[in-house]
Amino acid sequence: IVCHLDPQHYTLSFNRNIMHEIKLLIFFSTGSRVKTDCTEFRSTSCLPCLEGTYMNQPTGLKDCFPCTNCNTDPGLKIKTSCTSTSDTVCEPLEGFYCMDVKDKGCEAAQRHRHCEPGQYISKKGTASTDTECSDCTDGTFSNGTFTSCQHTPGFLLQSICSIYTFSCKNVPLSFQM
Repeated sequence: IVCHLDPQHYTLSFNRNIMHEIKLLIFFSTGSRVKTDCTEFRSTSCLPCLEGTYMNQPTGLKDCFPCTNCNTDPGLKIKTSCTSTSDTVCEPLEGFYCMDVKDKGCEAAQRHRHCEPGQYISKKGTASTDTECSDCTDGTFSNGTFTSCQHTPGFLLQSICSIYTFSCKNVPLSFQM
């Protein structure tokens, strides 16, 4: 009996003098790893993956893959926890969007853009897209958190500008003090 390693499975070959070969394929189940390889006297034995590791495909590997850690990126959280047969799936936290998608999960996230005073939120950010900002037109105002620009009387606008300590962009001269 001869034991051969193939990337997808182990093959036990029984060689006979009459030149024919019988092959026995031993597939390893997901969630397990090889404990001892086959020999001419014993078959391969397997063990379950250890805590914090997984095996999502049948292989002949002696170690399972380490589970992904969502905490390495401050903008990620766990969507689906790691099991012995599947890796952790991460997703962006609220206020973040995914910049690097991998296997239905997210590897890296970034905080949504904040619009500046004089801009409004033209498209709210999602888990997969960043916030889009647009400039207000003359005679209108937004502090950067509005979803549209507002028409504001000059004296009230100057008060708002003072409170928020930013310049009053796009305000007609007749409204400025």
